[in-house]
Amino acid sequence: MNAQRSDDDAVLARTLRGVAHLTLNRPRAINALGLDMIRDLAAALDRWKDDTDIELILLDGAGERGFCAGGDVRALHGLVVEGRVDEVHTYFREEYALDHLIATYPKPVVAIADGVTMGGGIGLAGHAAIRIVTENSRLAMPETRIGFTPDVGGSWLLSRAPGRLGEYLGLTGATMDAADAIYAGFADHLVPTAHLPALYDAFQVRADPASPTELVLLFDETAGPSRLEAARPWIDDAFAADDVHGILERLRARPETEAHETAELLAASAPTAVAVTLAAVRRARTLPGLRAALAQEYGLVMWFAQTQPDLVEGIRAQLIDKDRSPTWSPRRHEDLAPEVVASALAFEPALALW
Repeated sequence: MNAQRSDDDAVLARTLRGVAHLTLNRPRAINALGLDMIRDLAAALDRWKDDTDIELILLDGAGERGFCAGGDVRALHGLVVEGRVDEVHTYFREEYALDHLIATYPKPVVAIADGVTMGGGIGLAGHAAIRIVTENSRLAMPETRIGFTPDVGGSWLLSRAPGRLGEYLGLTGATMDAADAIYAGFADHLVPTAHLPALYDAFQVRADPASPTELVLLFDETAGPSRLEAARPWIDDAFAADDVHGILERLRARPETEAHETAELLAASAPTAVAVTLAAVRRARTLPGLRAALAQEYGLVMWFAQTQPDLVEGIRAQLIDKDRSPTWSPRRHEDLAPEVVASALAFEPALALW
């Protein structure tokens, strides 16, 4: 095995028998994605793109807690607070370029979204050619909980979920298990963790059948019933409303306890983040592809980072002070100025994404 390591070992890269294996290696931080890790991953993928000895890329995370909990939002908080806008641009531009590289890579990328896979982790795993979840998988786009909006191509995936699940998952940040993730289009196969070592060996041995998908199917198990699928009647009804106010009204009028709980969650969420996310997911349905969705998200995240206090406040409340009591601006959905969403969608960053 040929192993190449970054200076801090945050990304492990090695090759064996035609398989290039990338492992996110910050298990204490659930492999939260820093800029150096993004650069290490991109450099490795660039290096292997034209390497005729490499046939497949395997992407996973170290530790038992998860594949990747997301981007390093603590670091983002510091950059925004200190006004280091150029570095914020750099982080998102390089992260999105990596996500797009994975989506368009000329060789199969197999992502193992075992355990916690959220935010930036979805950006890595959600656009791979073969997306594997396990019985431990917990997937989400929880950005609205910190006064932000789904990015890393998340709006593209959300916009293609069945019915109105995209709106529901984007606005609430709800967590999906393996069955939910497959049903919603965020994953392709369920492989129990006990079978992963054998799957890794099969990729290297190339036993018949030889294609990566056929090999995965040898270890694939049928996921149980999806909670999201069962909830489609009330989700589709409520989240088809024209705006957040209408969604709240419909949720409160439903007989399901889950609908009422969702209404309470949304009522307490950041009004700006929720309204912008609703518009972003719906607009993504009209876009031609992931590249365009990433460009839209880039404009939105820079708008939040440069003009909105909610992002800093949300990170503070959830991850720094951990008081779980953010003070949103505005606090109530009915106080959100009607022109805010259009302003967000029209924002043009100083540096273009592409």
